[in-house]
Amino acid sequence: MENTQTYIRDDFWQDYTELVRQTVIPYQWEALNDRIEGAEPSHAIRNFRIAAGLEEGEFGGWIFQDSDLYKWLEAVAYTLRHYPDPELEKTADGAIDLIGQAQHENGYLNTYFSIKEPGKQWTNLYEAHELYCAGHLIEAAVAYYQSTGKRKLLDMACRFADLIDRLFGEEPGQIRAYCGHQEIELALVKLYKATGEERYLNLSSYFIDERGSKPNYFIGEWERRGRTSIWSQGMPNLEVYQSHLPVRDQTAAVGHSVRAVYMYTAMADLALLTGDDKLREACERLWDNTTRKQMYITGGIGSTHLGEAFTFDYDLPNDTVYAETCASIGLIFWARRMLRIEAKSDYADVMERALYNNVLGSMSRDGKHFFYVNPLEVWPDASSKNPDRFHVKPVRQKWFGCSCCPPNVARLLSSLNDYIYDVSDHGKTVYTHLFIGSELGFETANRKVTLRQRSELPWSGRVEFAISVSDKANAAFELALRIPDWFQKGLPVLKVNGAEHAYRVENGYAKLERDWSDGDTLEWLLPLESKLIAANPLIRANAGKAAIQRGPLVYCVEETDNGAPLASISLAEEPNLTDRFVSDLLGGCIVVEGDGLAADESEWPADKPYQPLGKRSKPVRFKAIPYYLWGNRKPGEMSVWLRY
Repeated sequence: MENTQTYIRDDFWQDYTELVRQTVIPYQWEALNDRIEGAEPSHAIRNFRIAAGLEEGEFGGWIFQDSDLYKWLEAVAYTLRHYPDPELEKTADGAIDLIGQAQHENGYLNTYFSIKEPGKQWTNLYEAHELYCAGHLIEAAVAYYQSTGKRKLLDMACRFADLIDRLFGEEPGQIRAYCGHQEIELALVKLYKATGEERYLNLSSYFIDERGSKPNYFIGEWERRGRTSIWSQGMPNLEVYQSHLPVRDQTAAVGHSVRAVYMYTAMADLALLTGDDKLREACERLWDNTTRKQMYITGGIGSTHLGEAFTFDYDLPNDTVYAETCASIGLIFWARRMLRIEAKSDYADVMERALYNNVLGSMSRDGKHFFYVNPLEVWPDASSKNPDRFHVKPVRQKWFGCSCCPPNVARLLSSLNDYIYDVSDHGKTVYTHLFIGSELGFETANRKVTLRQRSELPWSGRVEFAISVSDKANAAFELALRIPDWFQKGLPVLKVNGAEHAYRVENGYAKLERDWSDGDTLEWLLPLESKLIAANPLIRANAGKAAIQRGPLVYCVEETDNGAPLASISLAEEPNLTDRFVSDLLGGCIVVEGDGLAADESEWPADKPYQPLGKRSKPVRFKAIPYYLWGNRKPGEMSVWLRY
């Protein structure tokens, strides 16, 4: 996508990009400085101040706390790319100066080991996140350099990367190892692209290739530490860290879900850049397993809070789910890389599903409250009183002691323009992956072309494109529009300059090649209706249940609209789904209503937990709202799946 520029011009998504720019980024800066009343402290800025010698004190927070500041800086960089803000840039420059003061002469940079365990660097790669934090530093540095042209943070990141390159590898005297939490791998690819330095690409390949080799580094390291660990008990669980097998031999997603998808993202990057077919085939196998057997309808992944991990195929509980926000963001990263390997609608479908549902749902409408865990069923009493569900929150939190997710949301939404299009073969084909109102500028055959997309999603399936060509001339290129997997009937209708036009379908994209004239218009009319969706019978948690989906949006029922207990509501034999736009509800949204049945509580005396089965139900008209909007009113029960 070299020599292209994309700008978002979308009523729905600009609300979110503006929320990130005007509210989320300033709010998170306050959180990083421990200035949010009633929120868990971050300690991030204070740790850097202590490491820089500007104040005294003990290290605070988690061992990976540095990464929160780096992700915030990356979000700032993407925002500055399109919205210059001298005050925000000044704040970011000050944070970069502070980071520089904490960096060691040899390039090393990590406040935990600088403050709490000096001299013990690189002795606990299994748990200590040193390379993970380095990776987020690199990502922030590349983004800031590309947005502002300033090299200070990039030079700091290169110094650290050079140190890592000297320390790790197969040469005598080097550490033959890799990080417990993957991140450095994908970051080094970005650093290679920004600098052209092949050593960084080779180092990324080394970390991927070394993972899972025998003898396993993590076992030996654990033995050398006297069999001690920071959190875990006993011998390292290699599956949790995706180090149980060489990556090219892995066939199923296992272990910590964020670690996994960050690694898969790097694998896809390397497969594309190096032409490694075995790596590409591994990515495709792991993609199929992850998205077809271990993904929630909302695009969430990672079904257990124990290890924030995958479990096994089709094990997708709704009420004890984890579905960490960062995991869905990592899934989106991975999908984006797979699209660059091969434009297949399956990748973009998953990207869209995770974006509209799990990621958007993780942040409140005010931009100041967040979910770490994204459940599909909530019972507030269980969240507060059942130890197995303490991780499931019925309301979003101001901040977390472990706040990896909020700045991750900020950096994704502020870079959303990078996920909409791909332009391949020097402008010969333009792929539209996401239907988000936007403006794309690119070149083909020495002609400058502007493609303006106007989308009415997620409420309507109408998408329009207008084409402008430099010098008012013609430009020959192929336009490829994704055919979404929304369970719709029939194919979308394509119109060119008002007349219906045929197209061919390839890998889930509608393709139309022609000489485009300046002023040409195109309409892409997507079937969009409320549908009841069933789950594979192997997903036991959803047996005898259905979910509602309308276009890219999954819906849920809340106690606020339907009373409690929600578990007593079932679909009528003929649900008669209808939808309508409600302008004064949660900023304006389409609600879906349907006929159902609910238990008649008057037939159940309070002192009777059980009684003979009978028809003790009454008709109800239920109301469902988009899942991404749940939890923005008063606390209460929530459920995505309804019995039928």
